[in-house]
Amino acid sequence: MSEEPPGWLRGVIELAATAVLAEGDNHGYAVAQRLGEAGFGRMKGGVLYPVLARLESEGILGSTWTAGEGGPGRKVYSLTEHGARWLAAQSTQWSRFSERMDQLLSRTFEEGNRG
Repeated sequence: MSEEPPGWLRGVIELAATAVLAEGDNHGYAVAQRLGEAGFGRMKGGVLYPVLARLESEGILGSTWTAGEGGPGRKVYSLTEHGARWLAAQSTQWSRFSERMDQLLSRTFEEGNRG
């Protein structure tokens, strides 16, 4: 799977990270790995961790510290009830946005091939 342009992910990283955490509680590195598996490419901690911190400060995510197995503890993030409602609303808005973008690109492509 090819990587999308970097600017695209910056625009949706909050939504993507929250969607990953809707699958289950996890630590930041695992969130980054899951995003990579989903085709978003390698996620740098310097990009992801500030987003997770912001989502936590907004009450979308919660976190707990768990003991590390033979290493340092890990901060495990979870989706809050507020976060679940936020994600549902964002998902609806994303669907509308992507439909409009698909329509625009389809029309642009069709018009470009007419002449």
